[in-house]
Amino acid sequence: MSTALLRHFADLRDGTHGDATSRADKERLFRAAVTLLDPHAHRALAELDAELLLGTGRQTATGVVRSADGGLEAVWALSWPEQRASDIPPITLRAFYGAGFHHPHLRGGTVREWPLNVFTPDQAAAELPTLRAIAAADLHNLVFRRDFRIVPATTNGASR
Repeated sequence: MSTALLRHFADLRDGTHGDATSRADKERLFRAAVTLLDPHAHRALAELDAELLLGTGRQTATGVVRSADGGLEAVWALSWPEQRASDIPPITLRAFYGAGFHHPHLRGGTVREWPLNVFTPDQAAAELPTLRAIAAADLHNLVFRRDFRIVPATTNGASR
């Protein structure tokens, strides 16, 4: 978690994305990142389908396409009969590089709150990946509200 955030904040500090400075090079890196993420996004959706949707889900993926704002995006989605009948959106994972953005981001379709149903020490320990993801997302959003200088490791020269 910390390593990925430090890479992200170093990009902001240095005005780069990875080793890229131009929009074209950053888009090239975004396309490569989507290729790398693809099997993992499919796996996450397949696991959810198998465990909670009882294998009734249908996955779709767009690959990299132009977004409405002129940037790039890739969307992985999982729909299922009850969701479609309810006329609500599918479960969505979205990688996007908005036209006005310095670098790409990930998001879900609706993610904000997460359920807390912990009753045993093992259940609490199993929440560690979720807690890490929430804390990392929160720090990212706080940097988005201000800038990378609120993170001491970034301003003290930590980088990739």
